[in-house]
Amino acid sequence: MKELFDQVSIKCSRITTHQYSTSFSLGIRCLDKQLRDPICAIYGFVRFADEIVDTFHEYDKESLLQRFKDDTYRAIEEGISLNPILNSFQQVVRQYNIETSLIDQFLYSMEMDLNPLTYDSSKYEEYILGSAEVVGLMCLRVFCNGEQKQYDELSPYAMKLGSAFQKINFLRDLRDDYLTLGRTYFPGVELQYFNDSHKLEIEADIEKDFKMGLAGIKKLPYSAKFGVYLAYIYYYALFKKIKRTPSAHVMKRRIRIPNQQKFSLLFYTYLKHRLNLL
Repeated sequence: MKELFDQVSIKCSRITTHQYSTSFSLGIRCLDKQLRDPICAIYGFVRFADEIVDTFHEYDKESLLQRFKDDTYRAIEEGISLNPILNSFQQVVRQYNIETSLIDQFLYSMEMDLNPLTYDSSKYEEYILGSAEVVGLMCLRVFCNGEQKQYDELSPYAMKLGSAFQKINFLRDLRDDYLTLGRTYFPGVELQYFNDSHKLEIEADIEKDFKMGLAGIKKLPYSAKFGVYLAYIYYYALFKKIKRTPSAHVMKRRIRIPNQQKFSLLFYTYLKHRLNLL
């Protein structure tokens, strides 16, 4: 029975989420139950594509990504895939009417990562759109569950929140992206000369995205608000830690939030949620 295969598929998406991201897996657990598996399915899809371009250095990444791309569209068209991650994802795409244009834009950003690039403002904005903002929109489709008016209202906020998360990832991974992958995402910044002035300018831009993202979280359906706010709190804590770190140190090590602090933040966020203070 396909139902059993579908159950195995979503378990694979759950495992992928848990293994790759403590923060997101905790955030997803704080969503209402009916939202958790669809968001895990989206995360699994995004994570696998990202792994191809970021990790599989000993393989033909371009061929692997093209195969993944072809299999994605085939899965959506046919309603099934023998790749359990894609099988879960196609179900969510079909159930929540996620636009193909969002998937196209995401996969295009993954293609941009196949070769080392120094990003100008236009390429930077396009990459952020595909790698982060459209992922926020995919999740928003699930959160709104067919409420088009609500989706249209919240879309700009979801995009800005996704943008803030991605830019924090860029700062956190600055050293590895530059030295290992040959990528310089921030336009107009030569990383061999990265300094506190560059960092302050980037942080001011991120702060604007966070501010708009938080305004959108407050408008989310109750079923999604706690989980998304928790992800916001985690990323904002990471942002504050990066802000306290001199630019020279950001280039030397990856900044992290310890798991103990994450659980403290979870408790704090839960209290605010229960007291209806979000």
